[in-house]
Amino acid sequence: MTQESSLASPGPALREITGRAVPARRAPTGILSFRLRNTSDAPQQPRKPRNRHVSILGVLLTDLTTVTVSTVCALLIRARTDIPVFEEDAVTEPILAPIALVMVPAWLIIIALFGGYQHKHLGVGTIEYRRVLNASLLAAGLLGISAYLLQYPMSRAFYFLMFSIGIPLVLAGRYLMRRHLQQARVRGRFRRRVLVAGDYGHISDLVAILHRERWLGYDVVGLLTDDPSPKPEELTVPTVDSPEHVVTAARLTGADGVIFAEGAYSRGRDFNRLARQLESESAELIVVPTLTDVAAARMTIRPVGGIPLVHIDKPQAERATTWLKRSFDIVGSLLLIIVTSPIVAIAALAIKREDGGPILFKQRRVGMKGEIFECLKLRSMVTNAEEIKAKLLSDNGGVLFKMSRDPRVTRVGEIIRKFSIDEMPQFVNVLRGDMSLVGPRPALENEVAQYKSHVRRRLDVRPGITGLWQVSGRSDLSWDDAVRLDLYYVDNWSMLQDLSILKRTVKAVFSSSGAY
Repeated sequence: MTQESSLASPGPALREITGRAVPARRAPTGILSFRLRNTSDAPQQPRKPRNRHVSILGVLLTDLTTVTVSTVCALLIRARTDIPVFEEDAVTEPILAPIALVMVPAWLIIIALFGGYQHKHLGVGTIEYRRVLNASLLAAGLLGISAYLLQYPMSRAFYFLMFSIGIPLVLAGRYLMRRHLQQARVRGRFRRRVLVAGDYGHISDLVAILHRERWLGYDVVGLLTDDPSPKPEELTVPTVDSPEHVVTAARLTGADGVIFAEGAYSRGRDFNRLARQLESESAELIVVPTLTDVAAARMTIRPVGGIPLVHIDKPQAERATTWLKRSFDIVGSLLLIIVTSPIVAIAALAIKREDGGPILFKQRRVGMKGEIFECLKLRSMVTNAEEIKAKLLSDNGGVLFKMSRDPRVTRVGEIIRKFSIDEMPQFVNVLRGDMSLVGPRPALENEVAQYKSHVRRRLDVRPGITGLWQVSGRSDLSWDDAVRLDLYYVDNWSMLQDLSILKRTVKAVFSSSGAY
């Protein structure tokens, strides 16, 4: 079938579903539209074409507010405060107001020129932050150079204050706006309708991820595939046609984007042909490589001879055992032992008073490279908990034993578990080198005995008090999800990721989500 014929008429599946010819550009109508709106994966609300512009406008207004606030603060502080470092600064308040009026829009224009308002980068990844930071630094440089070359008597204090306050404020505003956007997407707003093309195996994996990570804001409204194999039962999204009819499918479903997974095309030239069909359409073009659980920091795209080569850095497990992480663990655990001592003391008194049993619970756990150590916890269960566990194993299958309503937990135990107070003695394990502040969950010996070969990768680093599993659902996670997150952490370790996990842990603990 030629490109012209694929554009001229819909494929057999679309004709079968709609029972009519497809207009060139029309909103979704007919049987297919009704079917899509009534599938479990379809959007819960009618499509709002203005969503993209609304989110961009929200970000723009946030930047305008933060830049204006930083400029006004710089003016007020310069006018009412004597800064010793700038004692010889000229009194130039009358000429600062015009500079401020020019710099506010100029700053925003430079951010726009750097692509800081491109919709595809809003709400995910670090590209947005990098572009805003680079644009802000360029704005600062241009203002300083212009003032110097034009011999403009600009206050050094104003210049310093404007950007030392403004740049962090703009980045903080972007972060808060991102959080708001992600929460809005989870609630069903600012979502994008997408078609997914490929074979059923790769489509199924991709749809599962998009369904799980609702904060990404993608609603899969149709599948495009030539796969002759049976459609998996878990795929409830309708198959509308083959990838060849991507244009007619996109127009009929009102898709905001088309995601091409493995199996959508056999050769690179076939993809180029499909991409050309979408050139005049408003739908985004997205390609998913056959890579999963690889952090963006490990990937570098280098076009060579028209072929995009994706260079992948080696896994980072060895870096997670270096002196930098160990030094951070020692200093952090010492500080946390001092800070949490009063809380641990109060909890210990409550435990002893409740049933008179031991305060600490010591359990053998498997550490780095398979070494066994005693993991310390405040006792939150009855003294014969291990005997009761044997009777409960039959009701909680799988490698990981967890129960949401565990009858072994005491009344005090429920409270200290809710806020993870029972894990505070593990700061001593971190200080001794058995554990780390951040890492995979410390496993039991019987769990490790059931590990498959690829899961043993978790033992290449020290287990952690918290980790991706802790901030992504804690005990609510399935075994497969917990393993996936732990392996992702091991392969993609970075100090920034550890700091991010620690920050998210505080929120997870106080929200008590998944704690039991």
